[in-house]
Amino acid sequence: MNSASISTRQRLMDGAVEAIRRYGIAGVSARTVAGCAGVNQALVFYHFGTLDELLVAACQAATAERVADYRGRFAAVRSLSELLDLGRELHEQERQAGNLAVLAQVLAGAQTDGRLAPAAAAALRLWTDEIELVLRRVLAGSPLAALADPPGLARAVAAGFVGLELYEGVDRAGADDALAALEQLAVLVDVVDDLGPVARRALQGRLARRSRGRVPPGGRS
Repeated sequence: MNSASISTRQRLMDGAVEAIRRYGIAGVSARTVAGCAGVNQALVFYHFGTLDELLVAACQAATAERVADYRGRFAAVRSLSELLDLGRELHEQERQAGNLAVLAQVLAGAQTDGRLAPAAAAALRLWTDEIELVLRRVLAGSPLAALADPPGLARAVAAGFVGLELYEGVDRAGADDALAALEQLAVLVDVVDDLGPVARRALQGRLARRSRGRVPPGGRS
């Protein structure tokens, strides 16, 4: 594939993301994508076959680029409080850039278009994989580690931040309260981690008794 062709494909993928940002998933068409990309709409089908295939490629490429931009920041996180601070900053930056709105629109479209669902799931997985790595690292050695489910928590965090994009549209104060509540939980975890050895052992024993009989995710009874 020559450089001119690669450039056109990239312009189309960028145009698809911009079309979602401007018109919402319901307003995306070969015409609107081509208009945003500044190319003939016939090129959508020449390079991608269908509009859905273009949207899938654009969603995955755009998300991979955004996750890569933040990977170094994720790697530097050392506590849940730091993770939530980064999450708040990331959320605000992505909201202002319109990227959260794009992801929310793709997720909405995937509810009724099965062809978009795998792309939406893959895009979310890129974020949750990074968050899970952080959670495993910051919870290691914590008395709460035995009860934690990093994959499930990562999905909950990602879902929460995507959902806040929708929540903010109708209740910005409520969205801020939700973030504040998460931060309070992070402070509680930090307090638990700062307990002395005797208190930590007592808490671990209590948690162990409470969790007896609990089947770990993916485990067997």
